[in-house]
Amino acid sequence: MPESEQESAPRGIDTSKPSVARVYDYILGGKDNYASDRHVAAAMLEIAPDAPQAAASNRHFLRRTVRHLAGEVGIRQFLDIGSGLPTQGNVHEVAQSVAPGAHVVYVDNDPIVLAHGRALLAVDETTTIIEADAREPERILDDPRTRDLIDFTRPVGLLLFGILHHMSDAEDPAGIAARLIRPLAPGSHVVISHFQNPGQAHPEVAEQAVSAERVFNEHLGTGRWRTREEILAFFDGLELLEPGLVPLPEWRPEPDEELPELGITYHTFAGGVARKP
Repeated sequence: MPESEQESAPRGIDTSKPSVARVYDYILGGKDNYASDRHVAAAMLEIAPDAPQAAASNRHFLRRTVRHLAGEVGIRQFLDIGSGLPTQGNVHEVAQSVAPGAHVVYVDNDPIVLAHGRALLAVDETTTIIEADAREPERILDDPRTRDLIDFTRPVGLLLFGILHHMSDAEDPAGIAARLIRPLAPGSHVVISHFQNPGQAHPEVAEQAVSAERVFNEHLGTGRWRTREEILAFFDGLELLEPGLVPLPEWRPEPDEELPELGITYHTFAGGVARKP
């Protein structure tokens, strides 16, 4: 690795170790990434050349779901866990374009995400970012900055975009999701996007999902392509909205929005939205 790359990195960032957020940043065409991140992304792109399309689909899914929750549902406070590097059309921008004054709490544990987030939100009193790991839900929920902006007696939009698939089965992601959902008021909504192994429904894609999982675990130490049934379990006790758990482009596309072509990743990234009764 070039010495200058480490020297130019913000304090606290080890550029020799790849970061999930920075790998996604590179795949999305961003500039906040380093050689180690690009190495992982290159390995991923060999298996799934349309990975940028999948990453973009996740961002489009975010914008559609947040717009739906802020507009049609009327939610005015959002908790975005594992928010990743800021990009155009962030949660607070989408929510506040529909409902000015909506409150948003971002949560991440990547130093570069925190640095960018704090700079972006320096003068925003309705939005904040806190440093915490998604595996510590009580720390997130009890943080004074969370409590300053989120009233848990009122409905909340809990956003888990691309985060649960970075938890191993041993870390009990279903239990973590349940602990985050438990204190939410009735009428709250939970949004999840997750890597999916489609199994026998798409056997060739399933093989590629296994290869992609191997790459992520070899280089990042994290990444789990779960079955449809495993992902649905995260919504236990909630009312899944139509059209259910589907490939991301199929969740209520805009009338003028064209669905992307069926590529390798189309059936390996699924999402859904559910209401807490």
